[in-house]
Amino acid sequence: MAGFSASALAAAAFLLLLCLGQCRTVKRDVKALNEIKASLGWRVVYVWIGEDPCGDGNLPPWSGVTCSQQGDYRVVTELEVYAIVGSFPIAVTNLLDLTRLDLHNNKLTGPIPPQIGQLRHLKILNLRWNKLQDGIPPEIGQLKKLTHLYLNFNNLKGEIPVELANLPELRYLYLQENRLSGEVPPELGNLKNLQHLDVGNNHLSGTLNDLIRDGDVFPSLRNLYLNDNQMTGSLPDQLANMNNLEILYLSNNKMTGPVTRKLVQIPRLTYLYLDHNAFTGGIPDGLYKHPFLKELYIEGNQLKPGAKPKGVHKVFELTDAEFLL
Repeated sequence: MAGFSASALAAAAFLLLLCLGQCRTVKRDVKALNEIKASLGWRVVYVWIGEDPCGDGNLPPWSGVTCSQQGDYRVVTELEVYAIVGSFPIAVTNLLDLTRLDLHNNKLTGPIPPQIGQLRHLKILNLRWNKLQDGIPPEIGQLKKLTHLYLNFNNLKGEIPVELANLPELRYLYLQENRLSGEVPPELGNLKNLQHLDVGNNHLSGTLNDLIRDGDVFPSLRNLYLNDNQMTGSLPDQLANMNNLEILYLSNNKMTGPVTRKLVQIPRLTYLYLDHNAFTGGIPDGLYKHPFLKELYIEGNQLKPGAKPKGVHKVFELTDAEFLL
C-alpha cells in the first residue's frame, strides 16, 4: 500500500509540473484579474507581471493570487490585494472558484455589490478596515460554504439582513464598528456552528429576550459582543442555556432590571461586561465564586451599595492574529 501511495503521489506531482508548463488559466479568470490590474495601475505593475495571473512559462503567479488545477485548466481560488482605492472591483465577482477573498485594509468605498452572491465556493470573505457604505447585501446569504465573514470597521448602515441566517457553515461573524441599525435577527441563533458574533459599536436596538427567546439557540456560541449599542430590556434567564458562552459583552447600552442568578449556570463564562447600563439590585454571590469567571465589569449601573467588580479589569480585545485567517 505504501508503494502504491508513493507512486500515486509521484504521478500527481508529475501531472502538476506538466500542467504548470502547459495548462492555461481559464479565460474568465484571466480577464477578470487583468481588468483589476488595469484599474490598479502603477500599484501592482511591479508585482503583477505577464498576462496570466497563475503564471506563464518562467513567470510566477501574481502576488496574492493562488491557483489550483481543475481538469486541464487552472482556476483562481484565493485572492489577497492591498492596493485598491475607490469602489469595489466588480470583476472580482467573476472569479467563480474563489474560496478566499481578502480585500481588507484597503480604501474601498461605495457599496458591496450584490454580485458577491455569485461566489458560491467562498469560505472566507474579509472586507474589514475599508470605507464601504450602504447596506449589507442579502445576497451574501447565498454563500452556503462561508465560514468567516469580516465586514467590521466600515461605514455600513441599515439592518443586518436575515439572510445571513442561511449560512449553515458560518463560524465567525464580525460586523462591529459600522452604522448598522434595527435589531439583531434572532434567526442567527439557528446557526449551529457560529462561535463568534460581534456587532458592537453600531446603532442596534432590541432586547436580549428577543434575540435568545428560544432555549436552544446559539448552541456553539462562545463570544457574544453587543456592546456600545442601544439595547434595552433585561438579562433573560435563557442565557443559562448557552453552555459554550465564554464572553458576554453588554457594556454601554440601555439595559435595565436585575442581574439574573441564572448567569451563574453558564458553565464556561469567563468575561462578563455589564458596565454602563441601568441594571439594579445586587450581584449574585455565585458569580464571585464561579470557577471560570475572571472579569466582572459592573461600573456605571444603579446597583445596591456593596456590589463589587471582579478581576483586574484588563481591557479584553482580539488581536489581529485572532481573526483566524
